[in-house]
Amino acid sequence: MCRVSDSSSSSDLIVVGAGIVGLAHAVAAVERGLSVTVVERDERAVGASVRNFGHACITAQTGEALRFAEQARDTWLDLGERAGFDVAECGTVVVARSAEELAALEELARHREVRLLTPGETRSAAPVSADGLHGGALLERDLRVDQRRAAGAIAEWLATRPGVRFHWSTPVLGVADGLVRTGRGELRGDHVVVCTGHDLDRILPDAADEAGMRRCVLQMLQLRAPGLRLDPALLTGTSMLRYPALARTEGARALRDRLREQRPELLAASVNHMLTQLPGGDLVVGDTHTYARTPEPWSSEEFDELLLAETRALLGRDDLAVVRRWQGVYASADGEFLRARLSPGLTAVAVTSGIGMTTAFGLAPAVLDS
Repeated sequence: MCRVSDSSSSSDLIVVGAGIVGLAHAVAAVERGLSVTVVERDERAVGASVRNFGHACITAQTGEALRFAEQARDTWLDLGERAGFDVAECGTVVVARSAEELAALEELARHREVRLLTPGETRSAAPVSADGLHGGALLERDLRVDQRRAAGAIAEWLATRPGVRFHWSTPVLGVADGLVRTGRGELRGDHVVVCTGHDLDRILPDAADEAGMRRCVLQMLQLRAPGLRLDPALLTGTSMLRYPALARTEGARALRDRLREQRPELLAASVNHMLTQLPGGDLVVGDTHTYARTPEPWSSEEFDELLLAETRALLGRDDLAVVRRWQGVYASADGEFLRARLSPGLTAVAVTSGIGMTTAFGLAPAVLDS
């Protein structure tokens, strides 16, 4: 790769980070007729943009996140067609296995586009066990994205657009107003947007400190489930405690009280037990959450076993085999988004609530237009 400090390196916008949030800013810039340079320390995206569920949970967001998610939905569908990766309008099935969970879904259905399901309809929509099943709901607006292909496909498509350049395997050493210093030389542009997620403190530590940013570490599993077919994403009661439109219901508050007494291990691990299916048939299962500025470097086998046991009970199957285990990491701070205008030509942006896939393509246009 050639050095980047030459006269052709000037762009209207320089994006630091080629994950989904960075790529969303590049896409929004191209739509506005701007020239764009994207700088990425790795040779491809390997962080939160590929270590997730591939789930755009639109319906259960609130406020600004809901507006961003609705806008991002249209962009995902368009990009899937243009860049050649799978985006499925298959929705989300939320399973209710208690009276409190069913009450939460019924409350959500009063003010959102949600179709309540009987126990039989729930089992027709998702292969869950009938044991203790009270019903469910279909969140029809939600999407499923091929998360392990999407970022790479979007980058490949962007690279064919006029005025777009990528510098892969290029570490960023520092940023300033309209300037990016890399291990391969300097890049200059009218504006720099830093989209490095939980690693913002590596480049702009003061901005990360001011936001109170920490790293949220997730434990996730890939499970082989012979013969199982799951088109929609699948959420459970613990998901109702994390997605804001559900978490604010009386049913979810009652559920949290009951789990505090009967299943405290789920709350201690901050479990959001949900499933999606990869194109090859394996299930992506997660996830647990721990928070620290500098997390411990090892995983908890207890957390993995908890996820596996919950999945076996949910599906009523004992033949699930672990194929892969991994940790995901995303930025966490007060609020759902960090947008810090540090100088006229320098902005830091991060999704600080684990909903980057859901909202990035709505967030990025708002950042550029501001």
